[in-house]
Amino acid sequence: MAMNDSVNILNSAYLAVEYIDSFLPDNPLQQPFKNAWNYMLDNYTKFQIATWGSLIVHEVSYFLLCVPGFVFQFIPYMQKYKIQQDKPETWEKQWKCFKTLLFNHFFIQLPLICGTYYFTEYFNIPYEWEEMPRWYVLVAQCFGCAVIEDAWHYFLHRLLHHKRIYKYIHKVHHEFVSPFGMQAEYAHPLETLILGTGFFIGIVVFCNHVILLWAWVICRLMETIDVHSGYDVPLNPLHLVPFYAGARFHDFHHMNFIGNYASTFTWWDRIFGTDSQFIAYKEKEKKQQLTMKKKAN
Repeated sequence: MAMNDSVNILNSAYLAVEYIDSFLPDNPLQQPFKNAWNYMLDNYTKFQIATWGSLIVHEVSYFLLCVPGFVFQFIPYMQKYKIQQDKPETWEKQWKCFKTLLFNHFFIQLPLICGTYYFTEYFNIPYEWEEMPRWYVLVAQCFGCAVIEDAWHYFLHRLLHHKRIYKYIHKVHHEFVSPFGMQAEYAHPLETLILGTGFFIGIVVFCNHVILLWAWVICRLMETIDVHSGYDVPLNPLHLVPFYAGARFHDFHHMNFIGNYASTFTWWDRIFGTDSQFIAYKEKEKKQQLTMKKKAN
């Protein structure tokens, strides 16, 4: 009975969004995107699209999304939004991070990306424009992928902090106490495989078109680079996502090493109480700010 009610609610929500979408003006970018997509299908094989296309999407998205945080370090005005202001980025750390990223991207992630074509063939995932899901379905699928990845990340990330294995794997990622955007995928190769598995679970569950692979890559990179950015910038559109953790939440994890294990949302840490030290830290900060205001007055 409960299952039927849930299905009815989801169907009603889908119809409501579809009805609203019918009143929205045509997207001026849709036709150019359609032309580009069909050109790609006409000129490249599925293997090339799934493999090299996925690699390009990942690399271009990753480093473009890192640009704002990288530029912020040179803008004095933005320093008031830096969370750990006493720990500025250094060229030495960023260069070390970049070299490790290149190794992970091309020697760990690329072999995994090479399996994308065989995944789409095995599950008969379509590439055609006509089969592409509508934007709101894609958004819902990406959100579903994020929920699944977040659960996987919470429990496996927490396991990697166990004292018996921490120093062998996860300690690499914690070399930087004050994170910066490019450091999001700076990790031991085993961690890349262990935590990266959570990314693919949602794809297996929801994927009904190759576009979801690329949309979810972009969404996941957007989130992880944001929470590692080291900056809590106002009017961040990601803060509109319900229960979104954000940069302050994850920055505290790097600063404190304990707690705040989830990647995207706050509910797992709240349920298991692993955000208690973060909550206490925020309360302490509020008291300090009130004391400073009283002294200023």
